Amino acid sequence: MEKKKPTVYQHRALRGVVVDNPFFNRAHPADGSNPTHITAVINMRESLITTLAARDRIDAAQVAAANKFRMLWEAAGGKGAGAIDYGRTHVDGGIRADPISETQINAAFELRRAHRCLGDTRFRLINRICGEGDSLQEFEPTASKRYKLAITQELRACLDVLAAMWGITTRHR
Repeated sequence: MEKKKPTVYQHRALRGVVVDNPFFNRAHPADGSNPTHITAVINMRESLITTLAARDRIDAAQVAAANKFRMLWEAAGGKGAGAIDYGRTHVDGGIRADPISETQINAAFELRRAHRCLGDTRFRLINRICGEGDSLQEFEPTASKRYKLAITQELRACLDVLAAMWGITTRHR
C-alpha cells in the first residue's frame, strides 16, 4: 500500500509564534474581538538571532540586546546612505539640513560604548551577526559543527554583556 502525501506542506522556514497584539485596545475588555495575544508567522531564516530565539537557544534579554544593537547600527548609518531627493523644491531662506542628525550621533556613541565593553573581536562578531545580518554559514562555509557551536556560545556571551550594559537582563547568570 502506498502512502499518500499530505495535502498541506509544512514549510520549515516559517513558524507560528504567539506575540502581543499591536491592535489590542485597553479601553475594552479582552475577548475574541479584542485579543491580547495573536499568532504570527515568522521567517526563521530572516536572521541568526530569529533562528536562535525560535529554537529557544537565547533568552528574551539576549534577543532584546540584539534588536537594540541592530536598531543602533541602522540609526548610525550602518544600513547605508539615504537617497537624495532631486525633485525637492528648495525654498529661499530655508534651513539647510544637517548631514548628521542627533539620532545618528547618539547611536554612534552607544555603539562606541558597546565596542569598549566588548572589545574588538567580540564587537566584530556582534556587528556581523546583529548589524549586517550574517549567518553562521557566511562566517566559514566549510566550518565544523564544533566551530559553529563555539561561535554561537560566544554570541550568547556577547549578548549577555550587552544586555547587562543596557540594563535589560531578565535573569542572573
